[in-house]
Amino acid sequence: MTITVAIDCMGGDHGPRVTVPAAIQLVRNHSDVRVILVGLTESIRPFLGDAAVGRIALRHATEVVAMDESPALTLRTKKDSSMRVAINLVKQGDADACVSAGNTGALMAISRFVLKMLPGIDRPAICAVLPTLTGHTHVLDLGANVDCSPVHLLQFGIMGASLVSAIEHRDRPTVGILNIGEEDIKGNDVAKRAAELLWASGLNFIGNIEGDGLYKGEADVIVCDGFVGNVALKASEGLAQLLATFLRQEFRRNLFTKLAAVVAMPVLNKFKKRVDHRQYNGATLLGLKGIVVKSHGSADVLAFTRALQRATEEARSGVLARISERIAQQQPLQETA
Repeated sequence: MTITVAIDCMGGDHGPRVTVPAAIQLVRNHSDVRVILVGLTESIRPFLGDAAVGRIALRHATEVVAMDESPALTLRTKKDSSMRVAINLVKQGDADACVSAGNTGALMAISRFVLKMLPGIDRPAICAVLPTLTGHTHVLDLGANVDCSPVHLLQFGIMGASLVSAIEHRDRPTVGILNIGEEDIKGNDVAKRAAELLWASGLNFIGNIEGDGLYKGEADVIVCDGFVGNVALKASEGLAQLLATFLRQEFRRNLFTKLAAVVAMPVLNKFKKRVDHRQYNGATLLGLKGIVVKSHGSADVLAFTRALQRATEEARSGVLARISERIAQQQPLQETA
């Protein structure tokens, strides 16, 4: 089975300078994958070199979505943008997945308008992988839905568990809900009611998880509304940057600390590799009738390649069919709620 990935080559901070080399790397590493590079062909070709043959195709698009453009305006006016053309390829069945590093709001709006939602899913959710002490966890939603109902959180749990089951071949991945305490009485009414639905869902629900549990590896899937999820993610990124800055400052303090840095360099390099955010790049817009993966806008070639690999894994493992099946099984519970 050949997997085809449509790539919005013009999105992100670096555009074709990053997206095209990453696409070439993906094709070289996976013999069953082909890519369609979407964008301004005159901007893409210089980065292709002699790779513009075989499993790499070009699709011209006349417009580009800027990182600061209004999603609503983009949806109405830029119908031939590289982002929309790439998503249309998924809609038409010419591609199995789409990857973009472009404007997140525009990507969400266009994807939802073009692809529509899977039956039984009310809203798409942004799902990303975070490193933990035991490996990694999948967290959703990370910003697409600021206000959620208990049923939405139930749907997030179903989608997240389906994703992990498909990609990691786990029959019953654990699911938790991010809360201010582990006890059942903790949290607001939405979190409490959502927990009740998750307990009744048949998922491998383990209850509430506090903020520090995100990185302890307490659950394979952690659900929350987009407000809480985005704040937790940004706070984590800020803390990581703070610690890295402090560490550099201390090692540069004087001659002795600089010598200590030289001695500690092998350990520091291994530590850096373990927490390298580029290895976890690629957030899935779950709930759509198609696979769409959002790369970080500042991604380099390594990070964008990882986002492409994530899209390929999801297409190969049949994530959409698994989500649809599980949502259909839970429909009576949703109707009761």
